[in-house]
Amino acid sequence: MSLKEVDLTGGESVYCINRSQLKRAFDLVHANPASGAKINALLAQVEQDFDRNERAALSFILVDRLLKSRVK
Repeated sequence: MSLKEVDLTGGESVYCINRSQLKRAFDLVHANPASGAKINALLAQVEQDFDRNERAALSFILVDRLLKSRVK
C-alpha cells in the first residue's frame, strides 16, 4: 500500500524566526563544543534517515512544542 506524499511547502506563515534567533542557534552549534557535537550528530542521523518532508515535519513540530512549553 502506497501512502500519498504530503507537500509541506507554501501556505500561510505561522511562525517567524528572526535573524538574532538564527544567529544564536548557529552560535550554539559552532561555538559550544558539547552542544555542537550533540546537535551535529543528531542532524547527520536525521538527514540520513528522513526525507525532506519528514525533516520539515520534525522541525515544525519541534518549534510548535518549544512555543507551547515556554517558561513563564
